[in-house]
Amino acid sequence: MLAGSVAHAELVGDAEAGRKLAGQCRTCHGADGYAQIPVAPHIGGEPVAYLAAQLTAFREGTRQHEMMSVVAKSLTDMQIADLAAWYGGVTAISDLPDGISADAAPSACITCHGADGLSLMQDAPNLAGENVIYIETQLKAFRTGKRRHAAMTDIAKSLTEAEMRAAAEWYAATQLTLTR
Repeated sequence: MLAGSVAHAELVGDAEAGRKLAGQCRTCHGADGYAQIPVAPHIGGEPVAYLAAQLTAFREGTRQHEMMSVVAKSLTDMQIADLAAWYGGVTAISDLPDGISADAAPSACITCHGADGLSLMQDAPNLAGENVIYIETQLKAFRTGKRRHAAMTDIAKSLTEAEMRAAAEWYAATQLTLTR
């Protein structure tokens, strides 16, 4: 788990307050968390604890991104909890493409991210429907240490370029639907 997630475990966010704050997020992530640009992840339906941990990491500088580090810098713990409640309150549904079996899912990924790309753990993101470029970029960030996570750093280091691409293509091919 990333730094900050425990602090937010005790805060219960207000989804309506988060909806109002989300105005600043919609350009990249959309009003309900369906990304509008390829370099931004879908955040609707993510586990609340994951969302809070990531925003806190951007705010504290333990995770870096040219835009998110600036945006998160001014967020209070309560605002982070509110945004996590808003985006985490979206229901994510994922479907595999016709004729594709869950048995073909990337074995290194399914324990945490599921065969269909929906997170099975509170500190793992959904990967369903993400852009290939985004997934590969994150895997490479884990591999190089630009991004750190107890499990993902070692997993990314063990993957070949072809395995990274295959995992990214698998999850990008899943169909993600977000509903409120």
